[in-house]
Amino acid sequence: MNSREEALAYGLSFPDTYQDAPFHDQNWQLVRYKGNDKAFLWTYERNGYINLNVKMDPEKAFFWRDMYESVIPGYHQDKKHWSTLILDGSIPDDEIKQMINESYILISDSPAKRIYDAVKQIPYGCVATYAQVAEAAGDRKMARAVGNALHRNPDPDNIPCFRVVNSKGELAGEFAFGGAGAQAKLLAAEGIEVIEGKVDLKRFGWKTE
Repeated sequence: MNSREEALAYGLSFPDTYQDAPFHDQNWQLVRYKGNDKAFLWTYERNGYINLNVKMDPEKAFFWRDMYESVIPGYHQDKKHWSTLILDGSIPDDEIKQMINESYILISDSPAKRIYDAVKQIPYGCVATYAQVAEAAGDRKMARAVGNALHRNPDPDNIPCFRVVNSKGELAGEFAFGGAGAQAKLLAAEGIEVIEGKVDLKRFGWKTE
């Protein structure tokens, strides 16, 4: 990703977003979340490169800045909570997208954020169904949204999406969670028995009541 157009298109792919140019300066193009009108992605050209400003958890900001010289404290923003990504080709596309994704989650009071918070509640050694996660996120009817959010999981190390199965206890498809068999291995590491692609919900299901 090295163009403003790509960055804006990705930012606008998130639910309930819109583009804005609030400074009467076309160099500054923002993507905002409709729910509160806050911007989670700032784009502008500086020193010959397109720059992106994104919001970050301070601990993750130190991680990204240490990993890439092109991730620096936020230009013209709170440098503790905002970082600037210089699109000079040195940051892989998937990691740029991950940082934009995390900024969206931090800015928005979104269903995705509530879903990720709910998944974090699933105890070690247990699984939950999509419907259970949806209910824990505040709306049992959005079970399908749970699947969509988990496939865009911005932080697999801390959001254990592998603990989510369908209503029959069946695991996700082969392209989820790192490839064929990956989910089963992660579950087995927590002592959860997987037999023919299924988990016994009576034994290992999350008891939410």
